[in-house]
Amino acid sequence: MRVSILVVLTSILVTGCVGIKSTAGEIEPNLLTNSNVSVVSVSEVEWEQLNPARGDQSPQAGTLWGDRKGKVPTGFLAKFVDGFSSPPHIHNATYRAVVIRGLIHNDDPNAAHMWMPAGSFWTQPRGEVHITAARGISNVALVEIDQGPYLVMSPEEAFDNGERPVNIDAANLIWVDAPGLETSATGVKVAYLWGNLHDGQANGTFLNLPAGYSGMLHSYGSIFRGVVITGQLQYEATQTKTLDPGSYISSEGEAVHQIKSAVGAECIIYVRTDGEYKMKSSI
Repeated sequence: MRVSILVVLTSILVTGCVGIKSTAGEIEPNLLTNSNVSVVSVSEVEWEQLNPARGDQSPQAGTLWGDRKGKVPTGFLAKFVDGFSSPPHIHNATYRAVVIRGLIHNDDPNAAHMWMPAGSFWTQPRGEVHITAARGISNVALVEIDQGPYLVMSPEEAFDNGERPVNIDAANLIWVDAPGLETSATGVKVAYLWGNLHDGQANGTFLNLPAGYSGMLHSYGSIFRGVVITGQLQYEATQTKTLDPGSYISSEGEAVHQIKSAVGAECIIYVRTDGEYKMKSSI
């Protein structure tokens, strides 16, 4: 049975906490109109069956980036009905996931239910037998793989690839001040989840913006993926676009994103990139 592991996050924190750049320097105006930026509201996501072999009992899937049927890195939303519980199964690809809505349980078939709320993070190693269950009126998770295709396979084909799963409840995340952001005034926090922010390696973090925060997110990597997990975000470009949980922001190359969290609640964004990023407050 897997458990929430604070030691894992502490280790990641020690190795990754200097990865966000300071706010020194001005942002180049041309980066504010980067043509390689894409902003997709969750209402624009197209849904299809995640596992067509299960017919009407299959969860729904909405691709945000990549192609889960191909060999490229992919992120998609998975939607489950209330009371959903999968049969024991394995996947051919390791995945990481974040709960966006409802309560999700993902564990060994015989494990007691550990319901993870919105903002929780888990990993599922390829080859390991598990079940996934959901409880709530609306249940949605972000799932990402580094290489597909993403397949559902029989437990008889199980194997041990050496990886071990991790479940981290939202209440057990370790939030730290984002370096160089004068956080005593802005309140912006970061939780380090996986990977390393150095040397252009792929990595994943949570970015927590306090209610009413306004600023610019400056991405330095070759690719940036941002998914709204909780709260509400306003993306300010030629027109302001309101982004609810499950909405998606992406860019290629160095880019700047003007964002603002709603007044009533903090906003958590899952960030996947292969470089560093910084926040510059507009306040």
